[in-house]
Amino acid sequence: MAVVAVWKCDRDGAMFDNKKDAEEHDKMLELAANITSLIERNINGISEEAGEEIGLLLAKRRDDLAKACKGKPEVLLQEEAPAAQEEDSTADDDRVTPLVANQ
Repeated sequence: MAVVAVWKCDRDGAMFDNKKDAEEHDKMLELAANITSLIERNINGISEEAGEEIGLLLAKRRDDLAKACKGKPEVLLQEEAPAAQEEDSTADDDRVTPLVANQ
C-alpha cells in the first residue's frame, strides 16, 4: 500500500499534492478575507456574499491589480490570462481525494 502525502488548506479544505501550492492557495484566501473585510467596513449595505466574491476576485487577480497600480490600468480590462484560466479548470484535477481506510 502506497502512502501519499497531501496538504490541506485550513480555510476551505482544498487539498494539494505539494506544500508550495497549498501555501500559495492559503495566502490567496487570506488576502481575499482581508480585502473582504476592508470592503465590508467601507461600503455600507454590501452583502457578505458580494463582499466575499469581490475579495476573491481581487485576490485572484492580484498580479493584474499590481500592474494596473504601476501605470497599466488597461490590464484590468482584459480577460484572465489563458494560463490562469487553465489553472482554474485543472485545479480540481490537481486536488487529491482523501482515502478512507478499510474498517
